[in-house]
Amino acid sequence: MATNSTLPPRTNGSLPRVDGPLKVTGTAKYSSDYNLPGMLYAVPVCATIASGAITDIDVTRAQSMPGVKAVYHRANMGKLFRTAPAAGFSGIIDEKRPPFEDDTIRYYGQYVAVAVALTFEQAVAAANAVKVTYQATPFNVTTHFTESEATDKPNIDSHRGDPDAAFASAPVKIDQTYATPTETHNPIELHASVADFDGQNFTLYETTQAVCNAQNVIAQMLGVPIENVRVISRFLGSGFGGKLWPWPHALIAAQASRNLGRPVKLVVTRDMMFQNVGHRPRTQQRIRLGATTQGKLVALMHDSLNHTSVLDDYSEGCSEATPYSYSVANLRASSGLVRRNVGTPTSMRGPGAVPGLFALESAMDELAIELKLDPIQLRLLNEPEKDEGLNLPFSSRHVVECLKVGAEKFGWSSRTPGIGSMQGTGDQAGLTLGWGVAGASWIAERTEAQASVELLSNGTARVSSATQDIGTGTYTVLSNIVAERIGLPNDRIEVVLGDTNLPPGPISGGSWATASVIPAVLDAIDKAQQTLFAIATTGPDAAFPNQKADALALANGKVHLKSAAFRSVTSSPKPAFAQPRGRENPPALSALPIASFQPTPSARNSRKSPGNRRPRACVSRALSP
Repeated sequence: MATNSTLPPRTNGSLPRVDGPLKVTGTAKYSSDYNLPGMLYAVPVCATIASGAITDIDVTRAQSMPGVKAVYHRANMGKLFRTAPAAGFSGIIDEKRPPFEDDTIRYYGQYVAVAVALTFEQAVAAANAVKVTYQATPFNVTTHFTESEATDKPNIDSHRGDPDAAFASAPVKIDQTYATPTETHNPIELHASVADFDGQNFTLYETTQAVCNAQNVIAQMLGVPIENVRVISRFLGSGFGGKLWPWPHALIAAQASRNLGRPVKLVVTRDMMFQNVGHRPRTQQRIRLGATTQGKLVALMHDSLNHTSVLDDYSEGCSEATPYSYSVANLRASSGLVRRNVGTPTSMRGPGAVPGLFALESAMDELAIELKLDPIQLRLLNEPEKDEGLNLPFSSRHVVECLKVGAEKFGWSSRTPGIGSMQGTGDQAGLTLGWGVAGASWIAERTEAQASVELLSNGTARVSSATQDIGTGTYTVLSNIVAERIGLPNDRIEVVLGDTNLPPGPISGGSWATASVIPAVLDAIDKAQQTLFAIATTGPDAAFPNQKADALALANGKVHLKSAAFRSVTSSPKPAFAQPRGRENPPALSALPIASFQPTPSARNSRKSPGNRRPRACVSRALSP
């Protein structure tokens, strides 16, 4: 929850972040900040080999240490379950194996046990005292991939024409392989779970970019109805994609709480952030470009491999932007997986498109060098008129404008392409300068979302949705939307996010949370106003009897006749919404609309991306007491 009560009124269109004062004063509660009565601390024990099996776990010493309540492992943790296949953005988890499911070790750092104690220090000491014996087997973490290692035949992500024949006959060819290294997210905030089981229901204060998905996954793995799990994430210290889907530590904390009947906090260490909560996988991409001597592309083949874990299939999707980046009649994009003894990869900062465009754009630059053609001119020459991958028009595309305006602003015409040919002057004297250009693309999406807006009798409003603010400003955005639509100052608007008890909201990933939740909020505002105007114009206590609802307007927390002059919007006083006549102490008049925004699915639809969707009519219902 965040409010703007401590902020000055907005001036010149600017507004400080609604959550800013809470964060800089230390009153914003992140997941690991929750300290519940009787809470215990859990510290995992991690495997010290990358491949093999556990032959023995000796917890005798650890269990006898001061403050230790339990040491759990496969033999005594209790049953956890695998999830059903994901449906849309529900039930997604990248590391599908429940913690402690078997004695096989598949990557270094894999959780093998967990110590639970009265204090964090006691739990650390107990975890260090657990003695694990292993039978090690050969492991594979090599960074070079071969096509023969791929788990199955390559997946054909996109295909048109005859790219092999077109490439073979092209007068100018580029055939290069590009690699990108493993990258880890490592935001400032460590992954954490505070789990509390009350005998029937679980409440988890979770570091997640998707509270609704986390609720679904955790309920399945615990084997309980989804309504018995509540997930809360009021503030997130960023995630970069690494906190989109649940990780084993959340299940360990929840199961330990169920076993012990007390709240359990588990915060992964910085070391564990490198091995237990995902990463962007290493990619190896072969790009083949065929072109005419004038630079027109005639063939494009983009074949990528990325590593994945021993058990899970995670595809980086490097060719996401390839089918529509350039106009070319003959194209094939494929992807394959190579297994390594590593933790399961996951989404990270523009998954797929980022490493894929690095490879494709590098190849385009090499083609420009081969052709002795300006790299901007090469890109302009191959600009598509439509999305040739889907054979559909673009909803918007400004690549040509971007290249031309950028070139003009940057002074591209003064660039010389020779290596070392540009020398700095003035403050840059003695430096060798290099100028380059590359294209980039990212999907523009909207997904399902619901929101609730309440207009209260004290002249305040409340907007809520089970989406999250991961540090990108969702609290402030929604406060502004309500303020501008109903003419209410931001300091009289409460925004509540990050709780599965609220109307279901979108994930905070892919840069689509704001675009998804705003239509739902706008629809909810409209339904709330309609309910309010109906109350104000009908019934024995109507404030505006004999008036039609469309004759009314809302501003400064009051319902007005449109023909009357509006008061200026200020932060005080705080009048009531549609206060009925004849009542000195009216009850709260509260509209609780829930508006659903349901985009239409289309052909480009994957687990990672909901695809190129277009909105259809909003479906909504308004509730009032």
